Amino acid sequence: PTAFRMGGVAGHAGLFSTADDLARFCQMLLNGGILDGKRILSAQTVARMTAPYVISETGATRGLGWDMNSSFSANRGELFPLGSFGHTGFTGTSVWIDRVSQTFIVFLSNRVHPDGKGDVTPLRAKVSTVVASAIEDVPIEVIRLAENIYSSQVAAQIPKFISQQSAVSSQQPVRTATVLNGIDVLEKNNFKELNGLKIGLVTNHTGRNLSGRQTIEVLKEAKNVKLVALFSPEHGIRGQADEKISDSVDEKTGLPIYSLYGETRRPKPEQLKDLDAIVFDIQDIGTRFYTYISTLQNVMEEAAKAGKPIFVLDRPNPINGVDVAGAIADADKLTFVATHTLPVRHGMTTGEIAQMFNAEKKIGADLRVIKMENWQRQMWFDQTNQTWTNPSPNMRSLTQATLYGGIGLLEYTNLSVGRGTDTPFEVVGAPYVDGQKLAAFLNERNLNGVRFVPIRYKPAASVFKGEDCGGINIIVTNREEFEPIRTGIEIAVALRKLYPTEWKIEKYLNLIVNQESFEKIKRADAPEEIERAWQKDLNEFKKRRAQFLLYK
Repeated sequence: PTAFRMGGVAGHAGLFSTADDLARFCQMLLNGGILDGKRILSAQTVARMTAPYVISETGATRGLGWDMNSSFSANRGELFPLGSFGHTGFTGTSVWIDRVSQTFIVFLSNRVHPDGKGDVTPLRAKVSTVVASAIEDVPIEVIRLAENIYSSQVAAQIPKFISQQSAVSSQQPVRTATVLNGIDVLEKNNFKELNGLKIGLVTNHTGRNLSGRQTIEVLKEAKNVKLVALFSPEHGIRGQADEKISDSVDEKTGLPIYSLYGETRRPKPEQLKDLDAIVFDIQDIGTRFYTYISTLQNVMEEAAKAGKPIFVLDRPNPINGVDVAGAIADADKLTFVATHTLPVRHGMTTGEIAQMFNAEKKIGADLRVIKMENWQRQMWFDQTNQTWTNPSPNMRSLTQATLYGGIGLLEYTNLSVGRGTDTPFEVVGAPYVDGQKLAAFLNERNLNGVRFVPIRYKPAASVFKGEDCGGINIIVTNREEFEPIRTGIEIAVALRKLYPTEWKIEKYLNLIVNQESFEKIKRADAPEEIERAWQKDLNEFKKRRAQFLLYK
């Protein structure tokens, strides 16, 4: 077999063992993860491994790493009950394990010798049937009860499986395409929209064309455009600062840089008076409390007052433009980190957000969005053929951007969300947190597309700098199924239940900006109830946003 030709080192096969060792492994599983008085696997892990998961409309099932009832499970034989589980190997090997009778079968063979054509499938089935028929001390009522439990679990999953398959099949396939950002479209059109204008550019290091050149350079070198001033948002023109920023001069171009995250968060009238137009080009990440859209709103308001047109060079929502989730910000609690009545995850591009702001907040700006080309709403950033540039110092990957909406909600409280580590927003912890306890609690919740691994770590900066923290590493296993905002709520409720005095929840309101949700989390209400309470407002938001969407 291929595993032999690869020297026994292969990801798909090539695990070699003995009948005795396999017997010990099977006994460990029957013992719920314990062997010789020592715990090898947690009870939760064994339970998840051996629970049935529907894989077809007919109710075929597998466990996690195990076969149960599929076209490949002939080695169960005719008598072992549904819900028992096993595995096969290329050379005819197999194990089958039945928890009801506390029985296992280890079958080792080399059916590929000598010509690679042997078939032991019927023999394995007969051996299992013979073994099962010899078991006499398990009452038939116990077997029937086990099969009834299995059947009810499967029956409950089939409608959801069919629904998910229908949803997948009804979606247009998302192809990877080279997406042109607003700056690329502008460049392709020889900057005709800006022809002859003196402009001020609101940007940072994320403002780049497809080839990686910064928008500052592109516009500075455009022959029919005069770039005369730069404006920088939070984190500065180069995206490296984590504090307030003063005005400065750009070393490369000699242009003045007016900070919009220092003594003021708005351009001043005197900074705009000699401009013909303002251009905005910054990569957002699709989460309400990421402040670049707040800067956009402030710039739009000042542009309207000054009578200057504002051009928004659009860019992808990196976590797709379809998914919308989370509580809507209360209208009476709006701040710089909640500048409008948006949900936590809004599913809009910067250009679309600008249109919504202009209309709903009655800004009255002369707004002109330079649309992208080739972008589809279902696209994630890694389907755009664009190079990832960290939008801020602690936003280093698409995974972190995906997690941010849920995990970022926690960071005004006394928790480390991974700042000062190599994986910000992928870990959550504190000195008072027992990572194993928190991970077990959350894994028991069986959330879609995510698992939690207990860790210990020591942040080099930010909250709990230099302190040993227990916590969890959040592993996204399926981003299409993963619900980051729901996951963040689940973590908050878990913390509230496990650490009701240690975790200081008061500042959680600062980012969720929704009193009802805050009170529910404070009471440790069921996360599904908290999520359900959002739905009416979310549906209304989807209707509101529909008129501002620019892409299909």
